[in-house]
Amino acid sequence: MRMKNLFEAAYFCLFTDSVDEKLRRVKQLQSGWQSGELSPDPEIQLPEILQAGHPERPELVLPRQVPKRGLGSPEGQAAMIHAIGHIEFNAINLACDGVFRYRDMPTEYYGDWINVAAEEVYHFSLIRQRLRQLGYHYGDFPAHSGLWDLARKTSADLLQRMALVPRMMEARGLDVTPGIIEKFRQIGDQDTIDILEIILHDEIGHVQAGSRWFNHVCRQRGMEPESTYLKLLTDYTGGKMSCPLHKQARLQAGFSESELNQLEALCGR
Repeated sequence: MRMKNLFEAAYFCLFTDSVDEKLRRVKQLQSGWQSGELSPDPEIQLPEILQAGHPERPELVLPRQVPKRGLGSPEGQAAMIHAIGHIEFNAINLACDGVFRYRDMPTEYYGDWINVAAEEVYHFSLIRQRLRQLGYHYGDFPAHSGLWDLARKTSADLLQRMALVPRMMEARGLDVTPGIIEKFRQIGDQDTIDILEIILHDEIGHVQAGSRWFNHVCRQRGMEPESTYLKLLTDYTGGKMSCPLHKQARLQAGFSESELNQLEALCGR
């Protein structure tokens, strides 16, 4: 029996541990939303989710315990691709949580994050296939849960969630991906480069969705967006910023020139 409530469908996307089942459920979530089969009824009672569903492997360790490997060996190459795949897997959960958790938003909000979840499924599937081509599988290397930890820290406030997940963590991905692409170019791995270019293109849209709904909540609360974002960011990071910034991508993703100038002023602190 297919579900009719959007939040229930998003809950089961989050809750399932099976990778293949999670991917299938997200595709159903998107098709059900697009067809009008799913509707957002906020009165439904669902259990709280403290930990998103994930498979037994990869082993989850602290960020400092994840081995650092260069691209000079086939194992190092696969480990880097695996790390990217793990980010994409967590991003599926983050997008689904953005649908499940915040139940008083316009329908356009849910459409945005359902589409983001579906694109993250596509990215993860590309990465998983690339790992298989190299003789590896998702789960072969240890990983950390930093992205989901941030989701839990921001779960009570959509303003914080939009500021610190898409507009901080995912925006940082815009900054570093060109450098990662260059590393794969140096070892002649065009297949992985092609995937990373797709991810970079799509992630601009994901950060843009974060900008759109961050600004929406600021308007609702009568808050000035740029100063509010800078305060949330500095409160979380202690006023430190990793640079350089991919300014063109960030501008396309909804950052203003003045925001970027303020962020660059934090570089190297």
